[in-house]
Amino acid sequence: MRVAVDTSKCSGIGLCEMAAPTVFEVGDDGQAMAINPEPSEDERAAVEQAVSECPTGALSIEN
Repeated sequence: MRVAVDTSKCSGIGLCEMAAPTVFEVGDDGQAMAINPEPSEDERAAVEQAVSECPTGALSIEN
């Protein structure tokens, strides 16, 4: 699994970081980034939650 962040859509709310803190982080610039772009399958549920809760649709999972 690979995760991606579309920074042109990100508003920096941080729901992704709350759902999957080992995968996403909001930087000092107010943009989310994937700090672990290839998380393990053990983290899939948290990543899927982050993707589904993103209000701007900036996150995606590529299998």
